[in-house]
Amino acid sequence: MEITDKRVVVTGAASGIGKALVHAFKEAGAGAVVAVDIDAEGVEQAAQEIGGLAIAANVANEEDIQKVIQEANDYAEGIDIFCSNAGIAGVPGFIEMETSDWQNIWEINVMSHIFAAKHVIPQMLEQGGGYLVNTASAAGLLTQLGASGYAVTKAAAVSFAEWIKITYGSRGIGVSCLCPQAVNTPMLAMGPGVAGVDGMIEPEVAAEDVLDAIRNERFLVTPHEEVLEYIQRKASDRDRWIDGMQRLQEKFVDSFSDIKDYQNPNKKED
Repeated sequence: MEITDKRVVVTGAASGIGKALVHAFKEAGAGAVVAVDIDAEGVEQAAQEIGGLAIAANVANEEDIQKVIQEANDYAEGIDIFCSNAGIAGVPGFIEMETSDWQNIWEINVMSHIFAAKHVIPQMLEQGGGYLVNTASAAGLLTQLGASGYAVTKAAAVSFAEWIKITYGSRGIGVSCLCPQAVNTPMLAMGPGVAGVDGMIEPEVAAEDVLDAIRNERFLVTPHEEVLEYIQRKASDRDRWIDGMQRLQEKFVDSFSDIKDYQNPNKKED
């Protein structure tokens, strides 16, 4: 799909990849860009920078997603591209996570994609086509050491994007799934950790890769090329890949307090 004159919605647009996306779409000639974020002040600033519409919304709330789609329709008379980009890192570890922690990260990292697709696909089908971009993570293809909630929800996000593409791709609905490793965003303000083993890229790099994927209708968007090699290794020999991930975990285990505390319950501290 070409970007010129298209009507675009981007969630998580107040900062990071989302903000880079609204700028990239504007520079590529999009007809209208709608910036969405729970951070009302930040998203207003992002929208002003590109002459677009700002909408403050909680993407984990289905009614808010419906409101976003309605306001975007009123503003631009339709939606051609919907980038469901908002996400959180959530609470790290596993044993110490509360049920509420799981519910929170699930609603933001998974249900937001589901709500967006559920309510925008019908009008895209009616207008003859459209495009969805779901931001997941390389963690959704591989895993995230030290963070069970992030690993599980990002895997679910990838799986859902695949299902949408399989189900609606032949009916004019394009789908791309963004799966980067470390990106220089507020989420990684404390450092990239294990996600930065292959370097940390700027949000603008991820955004340009997304636009290229839309133009070429490419499903998997992996700004870190190493990820493609890793998923091939995983597919060819899962046990060997798991062994390798366990060895990598040992190098970073001191930063995973939950894992360190529970991997050897008989260990005595000096």
